[in-house]
Amino acid sequence: MSPEPVEIRRKRLIHRSLYTGMKETDLLLGPFARREVPGFATAELDQYEAMLGEPDPLIYAWAIGELPVPPEHDNGVMARLKLFAGTPRR
Repeated sequence: MSPEPVEIRRKRLIHRSLYTGMKETDLLLGPFARREVPGFATAELDQYEAMLGEPDPLIYAWAIGELPVPPEHDNGVMARLKLFAGTPRR
């Protein structure tokens, strides 16, 4: 199987961000992905996709600063998401 073209991957991640399964996460990640994913480098796409593999309530709690971000997701993409959510960086 050939690797997924980057533009298809970007579209898939944006779509996935709009329909996460939790309304609050949809409302946060959807606009974030529409704005940020088109400019992500491959490493950032990898970080974002890994984060999307986590449960929606956790992603939301990390983004709004309700829970600390685990080391494996404490990266530039999460910092941008927290900034987008209006959460001060700790």
